[in-house]
Amino acid sequence: MITREKEELLRYYNEGLTLYKLRKWSDAEKMFEKALSIIPSDGPSKLYLDRSRNFMQNPPSEDWDGVFVMTTK
Repeated sequence: MITREKEELLRYYNEGLTLYKLRKWSDAEKMFEKALSIIPSDGPSKLYLDRSRNFMQNPPSEDWDGVFVMTTK
């Protein structure tokens, strides 16, 4: 059974992921922050929060397909 907290986290995470894919980095950042305010240790929310912040500073090319390409190991 899913907890109430996890359900709320998933709502914010999924909204953030949708915004992320639409290149709305600032709005996505807010949703991932809300998710992390519920469960601060949530790895996926932390990952996409970092990526959203990175893309705000260094936007991907116009033909970006939503895939994140690692440049270092």
